[in-house]
Amino acid sequence: MLSINPKDISTSKLHHYLLSVVAPRPIALASTIDVDGNPNLSPFSFFNVFSANPPILIFSPARRVRGNTIKHTLENVKTTKEVVINMVNYDIVQQMSLSSTEYPKGINEFEKAGFTMLASEKVTPFRVAESPVQLECKVTDIIELGKEGGAGNLVICEVVKLHINEAFLDKEGNVDQQKLDLVARAGGSLYSRAKDGFFEIPKPITTLGIGVDAIPSEIRNSVVLTGNDLGMLGNVEAIPCEEDVDKFAKEHANYVGYNSTKKHTFAKAFLEKNDVISAWKVLLMN
Repeated sequence: MLSINPKDISTSKLHHYLLSVVAPRPIALASTIDVDGNPNLSPFSFFNVFSANPPILIFSPARRVRGNTIKHTLENVKTTKEVVINMVNYDIVQQMSLSSTEYPKGINEFEKAGFTMLASEKVTPFRVAESPVQLECKVTDIIELGKEGGAGNLVICEVVKLHINEAFLDKEGNVDQQKLDLVARAGGSLYSRAKDGFFEIPKPITTLGIGVDAIPSEIRNSVVLTGNDLGMLGNVEAIPCEEDVDKFAKEHANYVGYNSTKKHTFAKAFLEKNDVISAWKVLLMN
């Protein structure tokens, strides 16, 4: 394993490693306005939500590694204390990328990227009309993490108005992640499209899983089942009872009598279909 002391490599190399391994990251398309009323728009992937009550978002316009200069976004939030965070989906990813171009101060990135400026209701900066979700925010604090190139500046902002395009809601009024189709940032020029990579894992919050340690050792030490497989098996509240296993065995007589390797292989096929209970029944058959 490559082990690195951050102080032993250049900032640009460290920056590459960090952005490549801490990925994918959500993108904040941040809209601000300067003291003269000039709109500014720039994307940031040092970004996330950190609280729901109060509703807090944090993004970080880092100092440029080359030149140790700061971004216009940081200048603006320091003076106006307002920002709109526009979420980025696949439909606007190319325009978002174009808006990251380092145009001179005073140039309107909305116009350069072909975005429509939409008036906000609680803050002065404009919203991106094409964005599926727009969050108007008041900046509550800015924490400088350093003075050298590459140092971040944590912009802590409270959401004062949330706008969601209803086209991205389901019948119950919840956000439909497939329709929303958000994109995320990785290292270099790489992006990730969430819609192509969704998979579901039941949250072990409302239920109490038995845990991997409760799985019989013969299964736990399988040469077929992976750690992820064992995690799925350990996330059930209870192992199927003997009666249910016997019933399953009668319905799937072709599995009966197989050795451990074959049984584990069949069980893995059920796990790949997210049918954990059937996988357990296969594993428990004699």
